[in-house]
Amino acid sequence: MAHTRLRPFNTKVTYPEQKLDNDLSQGVVARGALVFLRGQVGQDLDTRESVHIGDAAGQARKAIDNIRMLLEEAGSDLSHICRCVIYLTDIRYREAVYQEMGKWLKGVHYCSTGLVVSALARPEWLVEIEVTAVIPD
Repeated sequence: MAHTRLRPFNTKVTYPEQKLDNDLSQGVVARGALVFLRGQVGQDLDTRESVHIGDAAGQARKAIDNIRMLLEEAGSDLSHICRCVIYLTDIRYREAVYQEMGKWLKGVHYCSTGLVVSALARPEWLVEIEVTAVIPD
């Protein structure tokens, strides 16, 4: 593996009361050039149109698709994500957003921090996902 994952775990074991299945890690020792992506939201990067209004899972799906596209443009991919910061405007969106992330990032074991904030840059945005990844050697 290109990176060393420190103490990988799955949320099914850590949070059995929640309906989550995310592969995370306490830390990542990365090798290669770093990629810092701006927080991504439910917005089409070409048209700047907000999508999935009122649907936190849909917005998360679009944000991760944007992240996938940007990482590929940088010479990386989702498997080289080291850190995610997830911003939610309501704690009730957590399960749906994390379930969506789990679908896209299965087996990655990235470090994750989740925050609930009072608002994002536009009122229709419910979730924002920021990542740091590596371009492998």
